[in-house]
Amino acid sequence: MTDLLQTDVAEETAFALGGEAALVEAVAREILDVAGGRVDSPEFVAAARDAWENLPGPLRQAIRRFRRHSGPRGRLLLRGLPVGDVARDTPLVADSVQRDASVAAAVLLMAACGLGDPAVFRREKSGALVHDVVPVPGREEFQGNAGSALLSFHTENAFHEYRPDYVMLLCLRADHEGVAGTRTACVREVLDLLSPASREALARPEFVTEAPPSFGPGAGDAPGHPVLGGSWEDPDLRVDFSATRAATTGGADALAELGTLFEQVSATSQLLPGDLVIVDNHVTVHGRTAFTPRYDGRDRWLQRTFALTSLRRSRGWRPDDGYVLVE
Repeated sequence: MTDLLQTDVAEETAFALGGEAALVEAVAREILDVAGGRVDSPEFVAAARDAWENLPGPLRQAIRRFRRHSGPRGRLLLRGLPVGDVARDTPLVADSVQRDASVAAAVLLMAACGLGDPAVFRREKSGALVHDVVPVPGREEFQGNAGSALLSFHTENAFHEYRPDYVMLLCLRADHEGVAGTRTACVREVLDLLSPASREALARPEFVTEAPPSFGPGAGDAPGHPVLGGSWEDPDLRVDFSATRAATTGGADALAELGTLFEQVSATSQLLPGDLVIVDNHVTVHGRTAFTPRYDGRDRWLQRTFALTSLRRSRGWRPDDGYVLVE
């Protein structure tokens, strides 16, 4: 009855969208002219929310099931989604975003509405809802979306109280050699492997996380938080291995042990055009392997947005009940 098939990719949850990709593209194209094609407008987001209901049932079911429980790896890989005609060159400038309507942007926002609501931060990428994730000349070693060196494991915006519930990365173009891999590791996979001392240390509020460089100066840090919080049986994870520091020797040792275990259980996928990876930002860290950009207009190009399952919690940070969090 359906072309949405479950497959096994690096022992993760993956779905391949076959013939129904044409229906997804048709639904996306129906909203491209809403609000003059302004992706960031409330009207466009509202249209994406309504259009979500018209997507193929198996696709919506896969995303809804993932929202209810993200499984042992905390990530969902959807393959074969439409991204439209991507004849444009890969952007080369820092902080590039997608403000004009496109099939890829519509697909991202429809998926975000299926998970909850799209939400972003004013300090990052100028508050645009859809971000370009591309290598930028001169930023090769940058620990962020503009780099091409190894990107360390991190909870997205770990420093922030209202960090995303889900991170979505849609591939428009792979890197030339096909070696850039999106990496993930889930805390559910390592809980039983952590030593008792490390497990206890990671649950204490003795860690500080700096804001990522993409937020610019003055964004503030997250003081005194645990790396593992909430439920003891299924804890929330809050860590950035390039920005989280421990206040004690025991905490530093525990953080190092956690990082080692993440390397042991990590899964890597080389994303192809039309691949969308959704990361449960509560339990799974993500990163990227290194690759070599050529800056010839054909480099790796992902687009990204975030989703919050409850906008109400951040209401005081969002003027006019919009989708951009401000200070």
